Amino acid sequence: MQNFPVSNSTLSSKQIGLFLQDKYGFSAGATCKLLKTGINHSYLVTDGESKAVFRIYSLNWRTQLEISEELRLLNLLREAGISVSYPIKDAAGNYIHELNAPEGTRYGVLFSFAAGDKQLNFSANFHYKVGETMARIHQITHSMQLQRVKYTPKVILQDPLEYIKEFLPANSEEMQWMVSTQVFLMDELGKANTTQLRVGAVHMDIWFDNFNITKEGQINLFDFDFSGNGWLCYDIAYYILQLHSTEKVVTERDEKLNSFLAGYESVIKISDEEKRLLPMLGVSMYFFYLGIQAQRFDNWSNVFFNETYLKRFINLLVKKYFDENVVTTNTVNLS
Repeated sequence: MQNFPVSNSTLSSKQIGLFLQDKYGFSAGATCKLLKTGINHSYLVTDGESKAVFRIYSLNWRTQLEISEELRLLNLLREAGISVSYPIKDAAGNYIHELNAPEGTRYGVLFSFAAGDKQLNFSANFHYKVGETMARIHQITHSMQLQRVKYTPKVILQDPLEYIKEFLPANSEEMQWMVSTQVFLMDELGKANTTQLRVGAVHMDIWFDNFNITKEGQINLFDFDFSGNGWLCYDIAYYILQLHSTEKVVTERDEKLNSFLAGYESVIKISDEEKRLLPMLGVSMYFFYLGIQAQRFDNWSNVFFNETYLKRFINLLVKKYFDENVVTTNTVNLS
């Protein structure tokens, strides 16, 4: 019987382990287990005291060139002294592997293990350190260009609604709000003084879930899959957005937010125009990542993504953030 075509598969941990033993010379006692599925699939490789993570990119998610550019950025940051999960070459000197998955050719890369643990809540002093780290990264990536996506307002705000509209009725209050808010944000970003906005390579996903913290307080960053080109303040806006999402006590949140910004500005100043745009860019990032969830429904988000989820997300997070952080500083007339 002919095998039925698939759109997405989870490759065998055992076979991936054998593949890595052959390519990298891991010992026969090395183990490989699925760490998580998601936008990409990650496998944890353990060989004695040594650990590494093998990422298998989803079919048609990133081109080989785009992956190469991600790795170039990681190597540049590592050379500059930033603690990142970096790519590891195999015995033949290759970073990227082609894997003949049932759905087609997928790419795999072995990354160093980011030592430490995830922490949802940490002190204001540590947020200061995160701010310093982000600013150091931006010093390196300022004016840098990657052969990857350019995060224009169209990519961040307009394209996502084309995906979201397949899951949210056009006549729903939530979709009407998203459309009118998109128009407002596009207009505001179009009026931005771009001479005061630093441009370069951006991470786009720096938050607690994408760095580990060692017992000594070392920050180890990973997951640069969304890295691309754009305003550096997108990274700042996204981090602030996550603080608002995870910190429910306003006084503690504000203390940590101010500490993060102070840490950043201890290295490099944030322009007044960048500061003015931060709340609007935060809302824009909500649009962007909702669009990613909609775009990847078939092989990632279908376990949670539906009309009910969207309505709750928009009302409880997006609209709330907009009302508390954008409406308070702008005169807005949204129907």
